[in-house]
Amino acid sequence: MKKSIFILLAIFVAVTAQAQPFQKGTTTANVGIGLGTVLGGLGKARPAISASVDHGVWPMGGPGVISMGGYIGNTGYKYTDLGYTAKWNYNVIGVRGAYHYNGFTTVPNLDVYGGVMLGYNIVKYSSDSGDDYLSGNYGSGVGFSGFLGGRWFFGDSFGAYAELGYGVSVLNAGLTFKF
Repeated sequence: MKKSIFILLAIFVAVTAQAQPFQKGTTTANVGIGLGTVLGGLGKARPAISASVDHGVWPMGGPGVISMGGYIGNTGYKYTDLGYTAKWNYNVIGVRGAYHYNGFTTVPNLDVYGGVMLGYNIVKYSSDSGDDYLSGNYGSGVGFSGFLGGRWFFGDSFGAYAELGYGVSVLNAGLTFKF
C-alpha cells in the first residue's frame, strides 16, 4: 500500500513539475460555478455559471505579465407567492485585464493574479401577475469591478481555479485550461 501511494505521488509530482508560469502568449479559459451574489432578487436562486478567457499580452519588468480577456456569466432568481411567479435573469458580459505574479518560482504550477473588469449587466424581469409594464429590461447598466484569483495546474494544460470579487457571484470556482 505504501509503495502504491509513493508511486502515485511520484507520478503526480512529475506531471505537475512540467507546468510553466503564465507568460506572454499564454491563453487560459475558465469555466465555473459561483457562490454568493451581490445581484438582487427574491426567492430561489439558480446557480451562477461563468466563463472567462485571459491572454498574456505584456511582460512586466518584474516577475509578472499583464493579460487581457473577456468574461460572461449568468444567474437568476424565481419567486412564487400568492398565485404569481416573478423571475429575474442576470447576464454579465465584460472585458478584463489582470496582473499575473510569477514570483513563486518554487511553485511553477501556481498562477496568482488580480485585475479589473469593465462589464455590462443585462437584467431581465418577468412576472405572470398581470403587471406587464414591469416586465422587460430594467436596471441594466455598465459596471466596474475588481477581482483576485488563483489557478493550480495539474499538468501542462489542465487545472482548477478560484476567483473572488466580481461578476455574477462573489466567489467563482471551477476548471481552467491552458492553450
